[in-house]
Amino acid sequence: MTSVAQSPLKKVLANAGQLLSGRVVNAIIGLAYIALTARSLGKEMMGVLVIINAFAQFLGEVAHFQSWQTLITYGAGPLLENDRRRFQQVLRFTLLLDLISAVLGVLLGMLGAWFFWRQLSWPEGMSGYGALYALSIGVMTSATGVGLLRLFDRFRFLAAEQAISSFVRLIGCAICALTEAPIQYFLLAWAAGTFAAFFYIAAIAIWDLKRKGLLSGFTLIGPTSKDLPGVWRFAMATNFSGTLDVGFTHVLTMVVGALLGPAQAALWRIGKQVADGMAKPARLMVPALYPELAKMRASGGQQAMTKLAMQIALIGGAAAGVLLLVSLLSGRWILETVMGPGFGAAAGVMNWQVAAAAIGVMTLPLEPMLVSMRAAGAAMMVRLVVVLAYLACLVPLIRTFGLTGAGAALVASALAMAIGMYFMARRRLARLAAEESSASRTL
Repeated sequence: MTSVAQSPLKKVLANAGQLLSGRVVNAIIGLAYIALTARSLGKEMMGVLVIINAFAQFLGEVAHFQSWQTLITYGAGPLLENDRRRFQQVLRFTLLLDLISAVLGVLLGMLGAWFFWRQLSWPEGMSGYGALYALSIGVMTSATGVGLLRLFDRFRFLAAEQAISSFVRLIGCAICALTEAPIQYFLLAWAAGTFAAFFYIAAIAIWDLKRKGLLSGFTLIGPTSKDLPGVWRFAMATNFSGTLDVGFTHVLTMVVGALLGPAQAALWRIGKQVADGMAKPARLMVPALYPELAKMRASGGQQAMTKLAMQIALIGGAAAGVLLLVSLLSGRWILETVMGPGFGAAAGVMNWQVAAAAIGVMTLPLEPMLVSMRAAGAAMMVRLVVVLAYLACLVPLIRTFGLTGAGAALVASALAMAIGMYFMARRRLARLAAEESSASRTL
């Protein structure tokens, strides 16, 4: 008889709970360093900083191969079968993806900072600092360590990742605020947090690999994609899907800054920070969900996958309603209390941002299901169609309605994404069920 402790839902919630313990701390510290930056620099220079940060994160996501998804999808089977050689091959492949991502991302970031700073509304003299900040892209793109800790159920260590980054940023921003330092030192503080999180995850992942004996005989030179059917196609699909996703985050911040100015970009970024912070507890079920779905897929647990996804969707729906209610009733008070009276104007657009986040929370199991069934291409196609429509409407909406237009576009795209992912997941499940039925009749 299966114990309650072995229930997949219980395991997902337990792992998400471990992540939540760190993310609650991170949310508080994150708001603190954002508030210090905003109060010290003001809306205009705060807007410049968030545009530079959005630019770096955008290029990091463009170059990012989402290697953690490849590691979990292709590494779960060898790990369960104690096939060390094959697991090491998957690990070698994802490290190669991280290296390609880092080199490409840093190169694009430095060139982009030098040649497109005017189009991004950076003030004179900021291109050099933007290029230096682009060096942090090299560690933003490394995801193999994160994938290893998720696959090993080491969520209590992952819980501290963002908190460490935010804590380093908080210390740096506090020093900058006390010394009345200019924007370039705040940029240095933000970049330091990114590097700190990377080195922390890398150290824990290496320690865990050694503890499990998975580094024994491992070399960086050797086979990578050989005998891993479809792995490059899968890696490219998840990379492209991740790239498309930045259209709803960093690209939008840059477009708002280019069309409406840095001050409006600061209002958008601060509203998004609060909205994402409110949705974070529910979204933490996603990284905890991926390893469980991958293991179920590897062991043929098709019905269990569907059941788990439905349970998570119900929990997400309840959380989404609470999120929206809190934003509508207390959004302006939260912003003015944390960021200062001048940032209460972000409350209106924040309600749109929270509504979009709530839709995403309600449907959060859909994309992990598609990826776990090795249907990342289907998820990518949904994102491609929605993002193209979204980008086509974005500029006219912002020019006509300002931040409200950007918020409305975000909600419409989140709804379209949810509907598309639902039908793709339903279609894929039906196909797999038909294949299993045909195989059983053959036997």
